[in-house]
Amino acid sequence: MDKTPASLPENIVIFDGVCNLCEFSVNFIFERDAAGQFYFTPAQSPLGASLLKRFDINTSRLDTVVLVRGDRAFTRSAAAIEIASRLDMPWNLLAVFLAVPEPLRDMIYDLIAQNRYQLFGKKETCMLPSEELRKRFLEQIPEAS
Repeated sequence: MDKTPASLPENIVIFDGVCNLCEFSVNFIFERDAAGQFYFTPAQSPLGASLLKRFDINTSRLDTVVLVRGDRAFTRSAAAIEIASRLDMPWNLLAVFLAVPEPLRDMIYDLIAQNRYQLFGKKETCMLPSEELRKRFLEQIPEAS
């Protein structure tokens, strides 16, 4: 598998740009990431689509947040816990959920994900981030150097 280009940041969160729950999640992460570790890209962007393809993640039905860290991709509950573990206190304490068996964590995650549009709604277009958040958005594939 190709490695993520070195010109990309270490932690990239790929999200469904038209999902209200996903938009809330991006804002939640941004507001609790004082160290500025996370960057964001919609699955619908060229970079998001390219990373999903690189990690062989089904793009026709993206119902998970994806965390790309270097040459590894985390999905579903593993992505959520990996992200939470790097957020500010007390959110990083959610890493204790790693003790819950992954099949059980993913079953709960999938239940919410499969019903996210019904529960939280859907937009016609991708979110428009604030000026501060926009600085941490990536949408284009970096040029090869």
